[in-house]
Amino acid sequence: MSGLTGADADAWIRRAAALVAADAERLTRLDAAIGDGDHGHNLDRGFAAAVAALPADAPAGRVLIAAGRALVSKTGGASGPLYGTMLRRAGRVLDDIDAPDAADLGGALRAALDGVRELGHAADGDKTMVDALAPAVASCERAREDGADLPGCARAAADAAAAGADATVPMRARKGRASYLGERSVGHLDPGAASTALVLRALAETLEGRWSGS
Repeated sequence: MSGLTGADADAWIRRAAALVAADAERLTRLDAAIGDGDHGHNLDRGFAAAVAALPADAPAGRVLIAAGRALVSKTGGASGPLYGTMLRRAGRVLDDIDAPDAADLGGALRAALDGVRELGHAADGDKTMVDALAPAVASCERAREDGADLPGCARAAADAAAAGADATVPMRARKGRASYLGERSVGHLDPGAASTALVLRALAETLEGRWSGS
């Protein structure tokens, strides 16, 4: 493939919205165990708004910025600002690039991670979405160094995000409402890490051609 097109970014957001909608009940149950109990439904509402806000015939960067803005304005709790920041930071990196390649995708995901860390003040091992996003970025960058193409880098990111999310189960939460539970937060999958894995799975499936948005 020639690069990450606006159509690819559009399809990514639509696929992410579909995966979040299909998994909204599970994400909400995960959040109910250690948080507010609204993560899945809030994120479902936010991604539906993001899909509605997708611009026509726009480059990838503009698509992601528009989706991020909608997530910030329509998603309740901390999820809206965090996911909105993630997409807007990625979009700004891609904004002036005609056909973003694998290296550009790595740069966009790195910027997304930096934005989430700055906003949430979370570090690796705090049992947050960072524990899925950080290994995804690192794996994407390693795949690029090994010569992987755009779909290959996206797949590496998605697989690492899924593994990172699973790794939150034995962690003790150090951020957010879950941190109030102390040791009782151990043994639960972090809902933010789980939803981050879904969003990166959507990216991989889109770029692999397994989902076209139609």
